[in-house]
Amino acid sequence: QVQMVESGGGSVQAGGLLRLSCAASGYTYKSGWMTWFRQAPAKGREEAAAISTGSGTTTYAVSVKGRSTISQDNAKNTVYLQMNSLKPEDTAMYYCAPGPGPFRVVFGFRWGQGTQVTVSS
Repeated sequence: QVQMVESGGGSVQAGGLLRLSCAASGYTYKSGWMTWFRQAPAKGREEAAAISTGSGTTTYAVSVKGRSTISQDNAKNTVYLQMNSLKPEDTAMYYCAPGPGPFRVVFGFRWGQGTQVTVSS
């Protein structure tokens, strides 16, 4: 069973930084993509950043591009999201998910509990 465990969130002031982690289990980590998604209160889930687990190619949503870096440690089956220059609008629950391409999710995936990021102005 595919399982993702997200961690590293917290409460910071605007301009601060956080490093989120996502540990994957039950997943063939060396194939496909891993995507970080986020969901703010009363809003739908949106993509943030994605990385190819095979090639390391990355892609970012406009909302986080230039302020965030997605990376991975294949030996640990873990993907990271370094977020800098945080803004109040980055406040959301952050999730990771595997998929066949960037910003896509494998069929039948069960979302983890996520990690909360709260940015105060």
